[in-house]
Amino acid sequence: MPATAPTWDPAQYLRHAGHRARPFTDLLARVPDLPGDPPRIADLGCGPGNVTVLLADRWPTARVTGYDNSPRMLERAQEHAGPTPRGGHLDFAPADARTWTPDEPYDLVISNATLQWIPGHAERFPDWIDRLAPGGTLAFQVPGNFDAPSHRLMRELAHSRRWRDRLAGVLRHDDAVLTPEAYLARLTGPGRTADVWETTYVHLLTGDDAVLDWVKGTALRPVLTALDDEPEARDAFVEEYRTVLRAAYPAGAHGTPFPFRRVFAVARKEEPRP
Repeated sequence: MPATAPTWDPAQYLRHAGHRARPFTDLLARVPDLPGDPPRIADLGCGPGNVTVLLADRWPTARVTGYDNSPRMLERAQEHAGPTPRGGHLDFAPADARTWTPDEPYDLVISNATLQWIPGHAERFPDWIDRLAPGGTLAFQVPGNFDAPSHRLMRELAHSRRWRDRLAGVLRHDDAVLTPEAYLARLTGPGRTADVWETTYVHLLTGDDAVLDWVKGTALRPVLTALDDEPEARDAFVEEYRTVLRAAYPAGAHGTPFPFRRVFAVARKEEPRP
C-alpha cells in the first residue's frame, strides 16, 4: 500500500501552536537580511498560517505567499491574508512542495516542518536555490525524531499482525529526513553557503494523554486518514497506541515531558562579486 496522503485538521494542529511555533522562530533568527526591497518570500507548507504571519513581522514591507496542498489548512490560513500594517502583503495559494518551482526570484524560501512529508525532498533544493535572488536564502526545519518512542511505537503497532494488512506502508520511516551532515553536503557548494544544526526541545505538555494529543495533529494523520472509513478500527488503533504511549511518556507532577529533536538548515545564495 502506498503512503497515505493525510487529511489535516487545523484545529487539532493548533492545539499545540506555541510549542510548534518555537522551532520556526529559532530558524527565523538565523536567516540573514534579505536583498529585496521589498522582499519576496515563499512559505512552503504554511499550514494554518499562524507562523507565516511571523515573516511579515520580521519583514514588514514584504510580499509573502504561504503555499500548502491542504484545502482545510488554506481555508484557515485565509484569516491572516491581506495588507500588513507597514505596507506589505500576505496571501495564500495552493501548491505541492513536490512539484512547486518559483515562477519569479524569491529573496527567501522557507519551510517549517513540511519537507519530511516529501520523499526525496533534497532533490528539490537545486530548483529552489537557482530561483533565489542573489543574496537570497533557503531555510527549513524538519523533525528529526523518527526513532523516538512516539514514532517507533506507532510504526510497530501499524506493522503488527492485527494492523499490517491495512496499514503497511502508510507511515513514514526513519529515513524521512536526512542527517544534518547530509543536508550540509547537499546545500553547500559553489556560490552558496550553509548553516545546519540540530536541537532537541523538551516540551512540557499538559492535559491527559498529551503526547497522543500532539501526534493526532501531525504524525498520526496518515493512520487516521487510512482508517477514516472504519471508525471502530480507527478508535481501536488509537486505544492501543494510547496504552503504549502512556508507558513511554509517563506524566509528571507538572505535565508530560516530550523530547523532540529537530534539524535546521539555512542556505544562502551568494551575491556576485563586483
